[in-house]
Amino acid sequence: MEQQDAGRDTSLRIDTGKPHPARMYDWFLGGKDNYPVDEELGRRLVGFAPVIPVMARMNRAFMHRATRWVAGRGVRQFLDVGTGIPTEPNLHQVAQKVAPDARVVYCDNDPIVPAHAGALLRGTPEGVVAYVQADAHDTACILERARGTLDFDRPVALSLIALLHFIGDEDGAYELVERLKDALAPGSYLIMSHLTPDFHPEEASRKVSDLYRAGGLTMDMRNRERFARFFEGLEPVEPGIVAAEDWHPELGEPVPGQENVLSGSYVAVARKG
Repeated sequence: MEQQDAGRDTSLRIDTGKPHPARMYDWFLGGKDNYPVDEELGRRLVGFAPVIPVMARMNRAFMHRATRWVAGRGVRQFLDVGTGIPTEPNLHQVAQKVAPDARVVYCDNDPIVPAHAGALLRGTPEGVVAYVQADAHDTACILERARGTLDFDRPVALSLIALLHFIGDEDGAYELVERLKDALAPGSYLIMSHLTPDFHPEEASRKVSDLYRAGGLTMDMRNRERFARFFEGLEPVEPGIVAAEDWHPELGEPVPGQENVLSGSYVAVARKG
């Protein structure tokens, strides 16, 4: 397998004084690549809502199913922005199991992620896996470096999993998605999941948002209407915008413990015509 480092800034230092979404997600999933500050906020959140680790796994399971679905329809290129710390199986493993020649570019802004590049970049002999160190706002950098691996004249699956609720409207969430969508060729897909307040009591959603903000993180749980705005100009595939657990559950195994649990996330896959 060809491995590529599509732009890693080795001068970056890990900020262990502030929680980071990628490391918190790792903690929710039972990983060890996080710091006390991430665990502290994670424990506060789980203390309020004990099902959060199950919800995180349900979100992850959607990514697996959606990647498998898109790869099954001939897409051989994937751009995953907001990658997070590698968790087995990662996106490239799912895609390359369907299509061994799939080319995958991962992107994240947490310096801890490239520390795991050995696991992140290990794939099939026929495929290519690359990593870009960049902030999601810097779409020009992401696209420039990704072009070393991906051909944007051909379809690409753009994966934005559990990312956009950490970016508010005032910080350009819709604009950055539009810039990424504009770079995609016809036949490409947008795969997205996003926390929402629609499935839980307003007070509970507000409490979770307040806990994140107290930790110095943005948390903007968008409702269905605001989530749908990200897909303007695209053609949603069936079943459209649904809860994570309701998107083609037949394509994967259920998450242990998910019975009677609401994922708390809207998800959708849409095609660029």
